[in-house]
Amino acid sequence: MAVKQTAGRDALGEFAPKFAQLNDDVLFGEVWSREDKLSLRDRSLVTVVALMAQGLVDSSFQYHLSTARQNGITRQEIAEVLTHAAFYAGWPKAWAAFRMAREVWADEDGGDGGRARHQREMVFPIGAPNDGFARYFVGRSYLQPLSAGQVGVYNVTFEPGCRNNWHIHCAGRGGGQILLCVAGRGWYQEWGEEARSLRPGDVVNIPAGVKHWHGAARDSWFSHLALEVPGEGCANQWLEAVSDAEYGRLG
Repeated sequence: MAVKQTAGRDALGEFAPKFAQLNDDVLFGEVWSREDKLSLRDRSLVTVVALMAQGLVDSSFQYHLSTARQNGITRQEIAEVLTHAAFYAGWPKAWAAFRMAREVWADEDGGDGGRARHQREMVFPIGAPNDGFARYFVGRSYLQPLSAGQVGVYNVTFEPGCRNNWHIHCAGRGGGQILLCVAGRGWYQEWGEEARSLRPGDVVNIPAGVKHWHGAARDSWFSHLALEVPGEGCANQWLEAVSDAEYGRLG
């Protein structure tokens, strides 16, 4: 499949139309698209090393680092590639390249899949793995109790793609739950209703007796504070998991 590029025409279409055409149609449309000769992944590696060797760590280098990540180059692999190339291209050039590579792979900094970055986005601790309720979740979640006094308050964190099962907060009187979204991006859905996208600052009021689920977006960590609304005879009724098909329809 041909690689489509319009950067040349967007930036230089009027000033240098032939250069723009060669950039978009030949370099990317033909050379980058020859996957029968070299994969996009391999072409990204060659391009990144060639640019680094020339000391060209500008916006084009950042673009090619981002493209390399999209083409499957991992954080660990780009670190090894730049380290290897440093002995041939020059140590100062590698330092400059690493500074930009860290920005591109920032959500994986520390090798923890973005957990450290997510923690920096909020004041509440992520807490420990939520093993006691793991059977009611698809994916991994974390739990940090914040208050057990007047009202139970818990920071619940979901790894990307993690969500809890459909469930109901039951109560003879009062009860229910309030969610205060504090970091990342997530989803909330009530039975029979469209899913609602959640971002920091959003508040969700969940009355007792309402079947629902909540969790993270596919590409983002997500944390919310869960507040237990006081009531009589309060209990959780855990139900079926949110299927991959249901979840996959969300953005």
